[in-house]
Amino acid sequence: MEPNNDEITLKELLGKAKEWYNYLLSQWKIIVLAGIVGAALGLTYSFIKKPVYTATLTYALEDGKTSGGGLGSLASSFGLDFGGSTGGAFSGANLMELFKSRAMVEQTLLSPIVYKGATISLAEMYIQDRNWRKNWNEKAKFKNLQFLPNADRSKFTRVQDSILGTIYGDLSKNSLSVEQKDKKVAIGTITMKATNELFAQLFTNALTETVTDFYITTKSKRAKENLDILVKQTDSIRVELNGAITGVAVANDNTFGLNPALNVKRVPSARRQVDVQANTAILTEIVKQTELAKVTLRKEMPLIQVIDQPILPLPKEKFGKAKGILLGGILAGFMAGFGLIFRRIFRQII
Repeated sequence: MEPNNDEITLKELLGKAKEWYNYLLSQWKIIVLAGIVGAALGLTYSFIKKPVYTATLTYALEDGKTSGGGLGSLASSFGLDFGGSTGGAFSGANLMELFKSRAMVEQTLLSPIVYKGATISLAEMYIQDRNWRKNWNEKAKFKNLQFLPNADRSKFTRVQDSILGTIYGDLSKNSLSVEQKDKKVAIGTITMKATNELFAQLFTNALTETVTDFYITTKSKRAKENLDILVKQTDSIRVELNGAITGVAVANDNTFGLNPALNVKRVPSARRQVDVQANTAILTEIVKQTELAKVTLRKEMPLIQVIDQPILPLPKEKFGKAKGILLGGILAGFMAGFGLIFRRIFRQII
């Protein structure tokens, strides 16, 4: 059987590699020149590229779980629910998603801060830092856009919604990260990266405060509602008790010096006395439940405890000059080499 002429032997393969090597070696001036240009571009990029600052905040999460026990069963007789186990909805990974949610981030962006001697929102600081308003002044629908501190989000226009969405997309994808290193330990870390050092610090602190307020309000909502109901019931029963006590006094005055044989005249006083005893017993129990409800509400807060906050100066990552020269030169040299190879192949095909 004759050997297949289409097969390439190792010797021929090495010969082809040597041929390409000699060709690239003959074009060394072009490759070196490309490397020099690439190094210059890399050096220029190192001057243009802004350093990236990293703000890190560490927090501890209290699960806030209360067994309830006798309190829960006793409160249920009054139609109340202390909701001691509501913390699960925002625990662990769910809480991390809450930090990265659009609602929390946008609410944080509308938080007031003092920047360059003026009180503005974090969204306005973001816009100023990127010089967006220079281009907006040329467009009528963007020219008068404002993102005031604590503005009513529900009244924003479609354009404002779009801009906030753009800022949120950039922060969530490129800047903001929330992680929990160990599932067994309820300690999380919020990391914010930005080219503006102050923005990174202020945003991280404001986001934590926003989420904490929302978290506390949500988790303690049922406990607070129960406390409000008990307080109203306590006031109502106290009014009834005071009225019953007054009624007993009035009835006793009416029967003072009464003939003992006329017992029917003493009935109003006896009825009022029963009302006093009943209201006293009810008031005692409700006051007890009110105090227990206050304890339950206190156990719900605080839920997020900040351990470490970002402190200026923040750690920064800078694209170094040596790194720019080295990477630029190597990348440009490789691109020049591949370009020469493709050009020769194309000429051979033609």
